[in-house]
Amino acid sequence: MVLTGGGDCPGLNAVIRGIVKRASQEQDWEVVGCIESFNGVLREPTEVEILDEKRVEGLQIQGGTILGTTNKGGPFAWPVKEADGTWTTADRSDEMLRKLQYMGIDAVINIGGDGSQRISLGLYNKGLNIVGVPKTIDNDLSMTDYTFGFQTAVQICTDAIDKLVTTAASHNRVFVIEVMGRDAGWIALHSAIAGGADVCLIPEIPYDINRVIDKINSRYNKRRGNCIIVIAEGAMPKGGNVTGTETGEVGYQHIKLGGVSEQLAADLKAAGVEHDIRCTILGHLQRGGTPIAFDRVLATEFGVRAMEFVLEGRFGQMVAYHHPDIIGVPLEEAVRQPHLINPDERLVHTAKGVGIEMGG
Repeated sequence: MVLTGGGDCPGLNAVIRGIVKRASQEQDWEVVGCIESFNGVLREPTEVEILDEKRVEGLQIQGGTILGTTNKGGPFAWPVKEADGTWTTADRSDEMLRKLQYMGIDAVINIGGDGSQRISLGLYNKGLNIVGVPKTIDNDLSMTDYTFGFQTAVQICTDAIDKLVTTAASHNRVFVIEVMGRDAGWIALHSAIAGGADVCLIPEIPYDINRVIDKINSRYNKRRGNCIIVIAEGAMPKGGNVTGTETGEVGYQHIKLGGVSEQLAADLKAAGVEHDIRCTILGHLQRGGTPIAFDRVLATEFGVRAMEFVLEGRFGQMVAYHHPDIIGVPLEEAVRQPHLINPDERLVHTAKGVGIEMGG
């Protein structure tokens, strides 16, 4: 059985295709897709579909996931509505494992990010034959050089910066471009360097607004000039907090980040910046659309190798890219700590070397 969990991501369908194409070369193996992560098994009636070569034909170019996905609930925290209208959660993992056994499922390939692989680890510890595939545009899984979807997200952000540069120059404006990444600044840093931004603010380096103001001022000759600021959604000022809200959505455990660009713009105005400031929040544009070639190749490699792990009985592992190889790492190691930017690392040095202000 194969399933996709967490946020959608360019390349998910390419992984599914890689799994099915590799399995088709073996006798006595059938691939079943589970709808919306593990929800398809937990629901009644069960929601699964047979995945054969005809079903996945040409799938590598298609964004999103044909199986659907969710970042709410799960087998260990299934949302349950009480009689009084309040919501709680229930652990349905044992029930799900019994159902998988009844369905004759020999192994599960779980395609997802940190949260999904934590579920993989919990199920493996309960005896399920499971293999993980790392997926996230945030690139925040520490045991793989890259996760698929990240490079496509960076390309989308870079294309947006390229377009905003011309309108910023035409109107002598400051543009603040907000990108995704949660606690990791990889998308922001890569796209800021690729797009030639003037300022890049990331969660790993709390920023001093005075340094941002100084950079803005250096970009203007009296009233003429422009400035491009790329800010990660999880960035925060020194001594401050992230910008986000409690969603109140059942089964969603995260703070919903967003609006940090508008907060920065307001803070800059309050600090005396007189130039026109405009904000662009890229949001879910970064998650959608056709994956670029790099992500299609990486996703296909992950899919083929994950199926080979099943054939070899290498369960409790996540496939990972360690250039130039696709290897396996224990799920426990894969989720032990996030992959965040070290302020002293080479890419930060590169950004500063081309004059990008990092804020701290």
